[in-house]
This record gives sequence, structure tokens and C-alpha cells, in this order.
Amino acid sequence: MNQTTPRLLIAASGTGGHLFPALAVAEQLPEYAIEWLGVPDRLETGLVPDQYLLHTIAIEGFQSRPGLKTIKILTRQLGAVLTVKKLLQEKQIDVLFTTGGYIAGPSILAARWLNIPVILHESNSIPGKVTRFLSRFCDVVALGFAEAAQYLPGVNTKWVSTPVREQFRSPQELDLPVPPSAFLIVVVGGSQGAIALNDLIRTSAPRWFDTGAYIVHLTGEKDPNRGALKHPQYIELPFYENMAGLFQRADLAVSRSGSGTLTELAITGTPSILIPYPFAAEDHQFYNAQAFAKGGAAYLYRQNEITSQQLGELVKELIASPGTLQTMREKTENLAVKDSAGRLADLIRSFPSRKSQR
Repeated sequence: MNQTTPRLLIAASGTGGHLFPALAVAEQLPEYAIEWLGVPDRLETGLVPDQYLLHTIAIEGFQSRPGLKTIKILTRQLGAVLTVKKLLQEKQIDVLFTTGGYIAGPSILAARWLNIPVILHESNSIPGKVTRFLSRFCDVVALGFAEAAQYLPGVNTKWVSTPVREQFRSPQELDLPVPPSAFLIVVVGGSQGAIALNDLIRTSAPRWFDTGAYIVHLTGEKDPNRGALKHPQYIELPFYENMAGLFQRADLAVSRSGSGTLTELAITGTPSILIPYPFAAEDHQFYNAQAFAKGGAAYLYRQNEITSQQLGELVKELIASPGTLQTMREKTENLAVKDSAGRLADLIRSFPSRKSQR
């Protein structure tokens, strides 16, 4: 690698919603020397490919109530700023790209200290506290939802949607025992808050088996009731790697409404029933889902507004209404931005390597 190769540090950690968009952008930048910043014992230690050198710093987010632990967290955050500053200097980083979360704080502040360009991607329709506070230190904030700009006055924003991984752009095989002609319902609880949704699905599902439908239910790792439902047409998994193939094959999804999942549903044109995680910060999952509901791409219910009987009957009606599902599919596809990762990559490229300017 020669001396003028631009160098990028990606700060993304914790959840698929932060990691997968960052990985999608990295795939679009083969000409960059890319290194990664994360946190020990989080998803990135297993998901970040070997070609990106992974650095980790031990930090955590602030609690909602100030206390003695807040002082310890603040001290650790300040130490992390110094650690990241040293990393940026040693690696001669030209640009910092982050997808938010508490890893973003020390990363953005350290980069600003060194006058290194910063690009932050905010995937939600209502920006979180980290984005609202730190956006003033960024050169540009890329938005997953255009309406998020109203919460960031005076900030340089650009709507790009949310990137998805490369495999969503081409047909993928599904290696699960689902007959080709069977109606497939995919249930996605997300990385948190899936237990209530999982229980709702298990009590609704018997109504669907009679129609011949199959269910692939991704429960998450922490569901204590996993294994409670057994049926030949029911496939229960804590996690499934090939989400592109699963959503491409699905006739209907019942899902939480994290921004990454919604983007994947849009790219694959999968009709959905959205039940947002009720305890998400700023209720952002509900507001994320509104764009799909208003566009006719999805049904939207708050968790306390739908019973297993109502959900069971709604899905049966949709199974019997292929025309309705086709209309939903078309409206879902209309929400997709297929080149989001490329748009973000071009934003990063717009900040030339400092070495090339010497």
C-alpha cells in the first residue's frame, strides 16, 4: 500500500443497526485502507471481517439517572478521547466515519481535535441524543430519513437513506426447509425487546398453520420461552445470517421497526406488519415505521394495541389476499434507495486525503 492511499477509520459498534450499514459502506471503498473501532465483547468482534484491523476501547453509555457511576463513565469517556486521538495520529487517518452510538462520542471529539473530517450517519427518523449533541462537530450528517433534518438545525445534513449489505442487491438462496410453493411468514424481533413479540407470535401462529403457511421465527438470543412451540411448519432460530435470502423469499414479515430492518424490507420489497419496540429511545421505532404505514407498505400497530387474535386474523386475511400483498410489495419497493451505500461512499471520497494535498 503506497503512501498516498487514503486512510479511513470506521467507528461502529454494538448492534446490527450500527454495524451492517457501516460494513455496507466499507464494501464500496476498496481503494481505502480501512481500520475499525469498536468495543470489546460486542457484535463487531465477530462481524467485522479480517481485512479490517479492529481496535477496541472499553467504554459504555451514560445512564438516564446521574450518580456515582456517571463520574466513572465520564472519566472513561474522556480517557477514550485521548486513546482515539493517539490512534488517529499513529494511523494517519484521513477521514472518520461513524454510525453513532456511544462509540461515536470519543471518536468524533478526537477527530475534531485533530481537524480530521467527520461523517456521521443517523439512521433513525428522530435523531438520538448522541447525534443531536455531536452533530455540531461533524462536517456532514448523513440521514436515513429526510425528516430527521428538522431535529438538527444549523447542521450540514444530506439524505442518503440507510445502506444495506451487498448481498441484498442480488438473488440469494434460502437454505431452510421451506417448500417453494408455501406461503412464508418471517418474524424478526430485533436485537432487543423481542420477548413480548415472540410470545404474541406463538399464540397467533396456530391460526396460520391451517392455511399451509410456514413461519421462520428469529427469536433473538435472550428469549426464555424459545422451544415452547413445536410444529412441522415452524422454524425457530435465535439468529440467521442470510437475511437477504430470507426477506427475498418471504411473502410477509412481522417485525420490529429498527431503521436497518426497514431498509432491508424496502430493498427486498417485503410487505410487513410492524410492531415497534415500545421502549426505544425517543420512541424512534414507531416514527421510523410511520413512513411505511403512510406509504401503504405496511400495517403499523403499537404493541399494546394488538392481540394475538387480531394479529392471527389479519395475517389470515393477507394470506387470502394476494392482490393486497402485491400492492404492498410495490409500495414497499417505492421506498427503497438501492444506492445508499454508494452515496455515503461518495460523501467520504469528497474529503480528499490530506497526504495527497501535501
